[in-house]
Amino acid sequence: MAKDLMCSPGDFVVYPTHGVGKVVNIETQEVAGHKLKLFVISFDRDRMTLRVPTGKAEGAGLRKLSSRKIMESALTTLKGKARVKRSMWSRRAQEYEAKINSGDLISVA
Repeated sequence: MAKDLMCSPGDFVVYPTHGVGKVVNIETQEVAGHKLKLFVISFDRDRMTLRVPTGKAEGAGLRKLSSRKIMESALTTLKGKARVKRSMWSRRAQEYEAKINSGDLISVA
């Protein structure tokens, strides 16, 4: 079972394919006879509301916004000298996709 992401109403989060949204509520809903605790996330840009089970949020790629310290570290990495990889383009593409999907700014940089 995935560990629960700790979010509170008012927190900003990032969801893959939808971008930055705001947790507006945490509610309990009954689905198929099971009670689920859900993050209710509002995306103003798309005028959309998304409900994500709290226990599956990290597995779905939901994450909190990065801190200023992590952003500064990523920018420092980007300013550094690029490392050239000498592997097949398809393998590099898979590695880049995995890094992007991880949500880890340092590994992406």
